[in-house]
Amino acid sequence: MSRESQTLQPVASDRPELPGKLPDHLRTELIAFRRDLHMHPELGHQEFRTTAAIKARLEKAGLRPRVLKSGTGLICDVGTWDGGRPMLALRADIDALPIPDAKTHVSYRSTAPDRAHACGHDVHTAVVLGAGLVLAELDRQGLLPRPVRLLFQPAEEVLPGGATDAIESGVLDGVGRIVAVHCDPRVDAGRIGLRPGPITSACDRLEVSLTGSGGHTARPHLTTDLVTAAARVAVDAPALLARRMDARSGMSVTWGRIEAGHACNVIPMHAELSGTVRCLDLAAWHEAPDMIHAAIDEIATMHGAKFEINHVRGVPPVVNDPVITELLREAMAARCGADSVEDTEQSLGGEDFSWYLEHVPGAMARLGVRTPGDTAKRDLHRGDFDVDEDAIAVGVEFFTAAALIDGRRTPPSR
Repeated sequence: MSRESQTLQPVASDRPELPGKLPDHLRTELIAFRRDLHMHPELGHQEFRTTAAIKARLEKAGLRPRVLKSGTGLICDVGTWDGGRPMLALRADIDALPIPDAKTHVSYRSTAPDRAHACGHDVHTAVVLGAGLVLAELDRQGLLPRPVRLLFQPAEEVLPGGATDAIESGVLDGVGRIVAVHCDPRVDAGRIGLRPGPITSACDRLEVSLTGSGGHTARPHLTTDLVTAAARVAVDAPALLARRMDARSGMSVTWGRIEAGHACNVIPMHAELSGTVRCLDLAAWHEAPDMIHAAIDEIATMHGAKFEINHVRGVPPVVNDPVITELLREAMAARCGADSVEDTEQSLGGEDFSWYLEHVPGAMARLGVRTPGDTAKRDLHRGDFDVDEDAIAVGVEFFTAAALIDGRRTPPSR
């Protein structure tokens, strides 16, 4: 699929105020919809209830959603594409995380044990759903310049991400540009963060298995001391890589689990480590598997341990297209003023939205979800994660503005 030219013609700056404001009754409905999803979180590839709820609401609006081949997730076109200029797609991810909901003061706390929408995917879903409903009404009024595709993607939290399956099922057929938002608890509701170029990082899963003879702790010199070997891999592998990779690549190997042994006086025959590999730079991500294998080989060999590595490739960095990023900046300025947009930094978090950008240009914005004036430090992937729900309306109007501005642009000449 070809990428669109980077020379879209600008829209006149003296245009009247954009339509597509979110009516109060729909604002209330979307908050209730988000809370319902929050109470019933579903893990990747298991989002059957979530998919059914989105599908039912779109059908109620007279739209024709299509569930993906995997059985969860769906796409829905607003307006009829005539095969001309490819559509703009609005993407939301719909899965939750396998962690308990630690909130105790809200009525919409998760009812599913050890599952929670702790990354804001319920908000992303409500935003794209709301934008689709508003755009459908504009289409009925003849005010939608070009059709728009809604994409509700499953399994973002499952490496290498549900985006790969969605792409294989044809969700980008007829799509020429794609945009998304991600909740950011460091940004106030009513604002967004933008960055042209890389905005997230590559992320892989790394699993290391060490084996050796083991034995009695009274005679470590007669054994393969796997506890020490595992400890050295945990400490020395990141240190070696820090000196062998360009520091500007931002490579980070961080362990989340280390396991060895069952008794205090027995040196085990098996040890395991698992963690993540993150890279700011795409070239470093491609080099990472060989570099990591070489570093662990040196350390394990020094301790006489045999090893196996399972390096599960995850996602490359999300690299925002500068033209699409500027479209999002213009859309937010049209809704909330130019000072509602702030520059944001590149994160070490991973996002499978990056896979779409291997095929079409696009951009992701950080949607502010912090209540203005709240000084508490909050983060994603925590059981107490929650949002200022005013962000939903902001996201809806932001996306509708982006769709309208994009639709009014003169297509680039071929």
